[in-house]
Amino acid sequence: MGPEEGNRTLDKHDFVIRFAGEGGQGLVTSADALARAAAHAGYFVQTHSTFPSQIMGGPASSQVRISTTPVLSSGDGVDVLVALNQYAYDHHCDDLNEGAVTVYNAEEYSLPEGGQYFGIKADELAKSTGNARAANMVTIGAVVNLIDFNLDEIDEFIKQRFTRGRPGDEEIIVANIEAVRLGVEVAKTSGFTVGQLSPPIPHDGEQVIITGNAALSLGAMAAGLNFYAGYPISPATSILIWMEQNLWGEGRFVHQVSSEIEAINAILGAGFAGKKAMSATAGPGFSLMSEGLGLAWMAEIPLVVANVQRGGPATGLPTKSEQSDLFTCMHPAHGDIRMPVLAPGSVEECFYAGALAVNWAERYQGPVIILSEFGLSERGENITKPNLDEISTESRAVVNEGDTGKRYDSWDGTTPLPGMPVPGGPGAYVANGSEHDEIGDTTHLPRHHVRLMERRFRKLDLLGGAHYEIENADAEVIIMPWGSSKGPAREAYDRLRERGENVGWLYSVALHPLPGDIKDALNSADKIIVPELNYLGQWSALLRQDGYRAESITQYTGLPFRPSDLVKLIGERIGVRVTA
Repeated sequence: MGPEEGNRTLDKHDFVIRFAGEGGQGLVTSADALARAAAHAGYFVQTHSTFPSQIMGGPASSQVRISTTPVLSSGDGVDVLVALNQYAYDHHCDDLNEGAVTVYNAEEYSLPEGGQYFGIKADELAKSTGNARAANMVTIGAVVNLIDFNLDEIDEFIKQRFTRGRPGDEEIIVANIEAVRLGVEVAKTSGFTVGQLSPPIPHDGEQVIITGNAALSLGAMAAGLNFYAGYPISPATSILIWMEQNLWGEGRFVHQVSSEIEAINAILGAGFAGKKAMSATAGPGFSLMSEGLGLAWMAEIPLVVANVQRGGPATGLPTKSEQSDLFTCMHPAHGDIRMPVLAPGSVEECFYAGALAVNWAERYQGPVIILSEFGLSERGENITKPNLDEISTESRAVVNEGDTGKRYDSWDGTTPLPGMPVPGGPGAYVANGSEHDEIGDTTHLPRHHVRLMERRFRKLDLLGGAHYEIENADAEVIIMPWGSSKGPAREAYDRLRERGENVGWLYSVALHPLPGDIKDALNSADKIIVPELNYLGQWSALLRQDGYRAESITQYTGLPFRPSDLVKLIGERIGVRVTA
């Protein structure tokens, strides 16, 4: 038995609650329920899950970080751990923060008396409500009491979740609310608390909770995407599902194909025919798309491919975080290619990257890569609801009657890019994978190869408008993460600045081409530290290739960085000893 029920005067602005057990035990559902209830109450939230690639079973966990300020990462440790089996407790207890409390499954195992934990018989209590499937609501009730969260918000979530217009909805709602109350009572009896969640700070604008993959899909649709072809592969499958559910109507088409090779060829044909076309895959599927991407670059066909990275190589780690496909995405095929790459670092940035990628493809008449990864793709965050009417929509220049230009005319960058003919319209040409002349006919003459090579790379100068950040750029040491490592790196940067360390911050959603202001800042930096989730330090290697003084901090555990780890590691690089 824990301490006596006591004082809850300790206000905290940030809590991490983790549910751990086996796949199929409702862990993700529990974290999502708390996240949605907290977001509805006005808090900022971020979820993070880790699980094996099989459908059921295996060690898994899902957590939610609830805060009064925007959540940048999954955090450093855990304030409340719900451990549904002994392995879950043993595996996650080292992550507990000071003063943390564990709720363990007393029907599965027991722990010695005297610790910061208490047992709960969730299955037994759920059955007493008449709904044996409400066990996760019992544990949610215990958590709600531990952080002194408003029960009315949980009740409202339950009503919204289970009001589906079906017979029996009311009974399910009543049983789930009762299950929550039973969990609350058990937690009260334990006497434990981890403090009181501070009141939320009012947000600017309407909030919506959404995952990275859903945000990316919505952004692409907002920019006019009207053709999608994809093959199911973790962790990109939810993009295919989202498109199947939402990309419908006149002039729109979604096709689940039999392989990634078919997917890339389908969007090649659609892009050639005038559609705004996209596919999404993961590392193994992206490898299969390499020949098609080379053709898209050579023939200058607009299309978008999202690579939602996972651990590699080969089958690798389908449900773990890694940023190890940057080399592949920047140079996906043989020959001289350096593909435009956008790498969003937050769920909100996923939305705008999806829109910008479609616009970029249309603007420069060529392929664009979006580089996400498992953790970013699946996590939920509440973001300010985008105004879809404010999203710019660009369409490629086309050939009209009377135009005298040819598809692959020389282009020096000072005039508008020549139009792209619509099949069946004026300006017929050959979309050719061999080197070609102005109308696409094959030629091996050196002058044509030189002219077209320079045209293909010069077009990249058209690509701008991606979000970037520059702070304290005069510092001798610059922190420059990319993609999903942005959040924990930003927390580390803020903590270092609070300690008086003279470090700077650079960040760009566009990895290629880099914004001019970012290049200027990189040129003046004496040391650039790049936190990234891969073994080789791929982004720092590419920066060094371009002459910048970059070095990497790498991690390849399949998990995201912890801000506290980055504080220590960056401190070592700048010659100071700091603690998180």
